[in-house]
This record gives sequence, C-alpha cells and structure tokens, in this order.
Amino acid sequence: MTKPLTPEHSTTSSIFPKTASSIDIREGEGVRTLHFGSEWVQGAMRVARPWALELEYTRAMIFPLILCEETPTRILLIGLGAASLLKYLYRHCPHAHLTVVEIDPRVVQAARQFFRMPEDSERITLVEGDGADFMSQVSETYDLILVDGFDARARAGRLQGERFYRDCGRVLSAHGFLCANLLTRQRGYRSALSALNAIFTERTLHFPTLDSGNGVVLASAEPQGPWSLVELRARVLTWKKNHALDLGRLLARIEQLQSGASGMLRLGQ
Repeated sequence: MTKPLTPEHSTTSSIFPKTASSIDIREGEGVRTLHFGSEWVQGAMRVARPWALELEYTRAMIFPLILCEETPTRILLIGLGAASLLKYLYRHCPHAHLTVVEIDPRVVQAARQFFRMPEDSERITLVEGDGADFMSQVSETYDLILVDGFDARARAGRLQGERFYRDCGRVLSAHGFLCANLLTRQRGYRSALSALNAIFTERTLHFPTLDSGNGVVLASAEPQGPWSLVELRARVLTWKKNHALDLGRLLARIEQLQSGASGMLRLGQ
C-alpha cells in the first residue's frame, strides 16, 4: 500500500458493490491501480510491463535479496494486493516456493482478473485467511517474509505489534529476513517500530522514508553482516542486469543514513 494517488484522466470500475469496502480498479496513463473503496493505492501495475514493480516501496522490499548469500527457497507474503511482489518473485526466484496469505477473497479475484497473477499450484500456495492467525499457527520455516497488509483506512491491525513480529521471528530460518511495509504518516508507526526493535534487537534496518510516506523495515532472524558497501554495489549492478531492477538509488540513500559505518552496511543502526 502507498499514499493516495489518482492518475490524471483515469477511469474507474468497481468489480464489487459500491460500499465502504468495495474494491475498485482504476487505470490512467498506462497504470492500473487497486483500491479498497478509498483513494489509498493498494497495488499498481504498468499495463505494458505487468511483471515489473511499479511502486517504489515494492522495489525496496526486494532489497533483502541483495543481502542474501543464497536466493531464498521458501518465501512468505502476507497480503496480496495487486500481486506485484508475487509476480516479481515468481519470475526472478524460479527455485523458490511462494506462500501468500490474503484475508479477502475479492482481492484474490481482482489480482487474477486485472493484475496477471500467476497460477502455478506447484510453486505457489495461496491461503485465504487472516495473516496474523496464519503466523500464530504455522510451523514451517521461511527464508524471507514480506508483510504488506492494510485495510481501506490504511490500518495494518494485527499485522503489527510484538505478538505478530514474534511469530514472524519464530518461523524465520537462521539466515532469514523479515521485510515489513509501514506507513510513516499513520498512527501506529512508532509503536510498530518499537515492537520490531524489541523482537529483533540490534537486527533491524530502517530504510529511508520514501516520498510516498512508506517506511520499509528490514529485520534478520540472527545477527548478520556487516556487508561491504563495495560488494553490495557490485551485487546491485548484477541484480539490475539479471533481474530488471535497479536498487542503486536505494542503496545510496541507505549509505547516507549510515555515513559513519566505515564502508560497511550494518543492522541495528
């Protein structure tokens, strides 16, 4: 989810009854967006490039793949939205099994009908249910957990807080990462940061706040790093060449935040 955005000359269609919780599909200037009965953008896709990551915060949530020594083989996504992250990971992590948890079956329908969600029962497990309930009950481990779930009023509800983050930490593999999308301008942002820092002590990295107001936070299951910034720049260039995504600007902004880290990227800064 990101801040309200209405492309100029856009058209709007509702695939469900027009209520406070309706799901709207809008399209303008080549970009199709998903809305939950409000102006908040729950997902976006450039029609000409359906597999690309259109929103900046979704690109930031891929950054853990730059830090991993090996590509994750078990990835969990809490919140489907327009299936942007699912599509990208499906294409660029071909050996990974993807589990996605989405509470609203209408969102699943919209992702299939309007956003080119891939259908592959061998590589994708789709769970229709509450993400917090799923996390409290699941026993499998994951190398990467991506959390991006909000309601029509941009509230994450039970997908924030110590109990939820503790459950995430419980099922992360030893070298796994959790990456959460937070909205810096919404109530609850500071408490979510405090909860993450409490559960993942000295193992978090707060990315620079994006222009959209999204504040992506990275956390690791066990102490990891530090990473050489020279090596990370090389990995970013390789990722851009092989996976059609340039994370150089994000890395540069992270470097600015860690200007005293002597050429190294460290968690807990």
